[in-house]
Amino acid sequence: MSSRTPSPAAEERAVIERGANRAGDKIFSGTATGAGVVILLVLAGVAAFLVGQAVPALTADKAEVGDGEGLVAYVWPLLFGTILAAVIALVVATPIAVGIALFISHFAPRRLAQGLGYLVDLLAAVPSVVYGIWGIVVLSKAMAPIYGWLADNLGFIPLFAGPASATGRTIFTAGLVLAVMVLPIVTAIGRDVFLQTPRLHEEAALALGATRWEMIKYSVIPYGRSGVVSAAMLGLGRALGETMAVALVLSVSNVVTFNLISATNPSTIAANIALNFAEASGVDVNVLIASGLALFVITFAVNFVARLIVSRSGAKA
Repeated sequence: MSSRTPSPAAEERAVIERGANRAGDKIFSGTATGAGVVILLVLAGVAAFLVGQAVPALTADKAEVGDGEGLVAYVWPLLFGTILAAVIALVVATPIAVGIALFISHFAPRRLAQGLGYLVDLLAAVPSVVYGIWGIVVLSKAMAPIYGWLADNLGFIPLFAGPASATGRTIFTAGLVLAVMVLPIVTAIGRDVFLQTPRLHEEAALALGATRWEMIKYSVIPYGRSGVVSAAMLGLGRALGETMAVALVLSVSNVVTFNLISATNPSTIAANIALNFAEASGVDVNVLIASGLALFVITFAVNFVARLIVSRSGAKA
């Protein structure tokens, strides 16, 4: 009488079923499920609060909102400035962060790589107000003559049309400060992702005659692409919601302009709320919360798109 050998899939199911009956596994499963539910409840609570508090601003008369032009006219310049500053930060920080991550993971000696890794992690722990003070005291003054040169020599480009700010407190300076703040986040995640590249892939590329750069180009970067996208989106989320650094650096005029070096700058939603919430009253409070709702929606959309990109990259891989 022959005995039938169970398939690997059946054995795996049996192991899972036996594990599911253990008390420790039940506790862990319940705790993980509860944590996920709590996150959803908190997110729903924040969304409900924002919507509830924003309703009076949405239904208010135009004359009661901002300068009497309505909620859309009030929020749009803030939303534009928020996105513009975050895009500047991401464009500047991502290539530099990827380069630093590759240097730490594949080029630097081990001791130097460890030291740089610790330094990057420490940069992420610096308070935003410190970055803001550095931006207004050091960076803005250093950028002022550069803005003057850009206005004189590249003024035909709308981004540098000028007149250049004499103080250097522009939307571009704010974007550079945000880039420095985003840099450690993207670098740390990119470094960890690149270090997870299978060693066999790297050795196979080198065995086929690839140089170190070609090995990184065809093995490491494709393997870590989804992780870099996730890191960039996390950095973008940090840049979208940053408050104090932008509030300290930016000279605000609440306009919509692509001129990056002028003293006339759009503000950001987070900075505008921080600067005006303490003195607001009545419907003005609801208007500020309505602008916060717009920022909440934009941040949620950014994370949703990032998840979609990562999932598609993983499916292609």
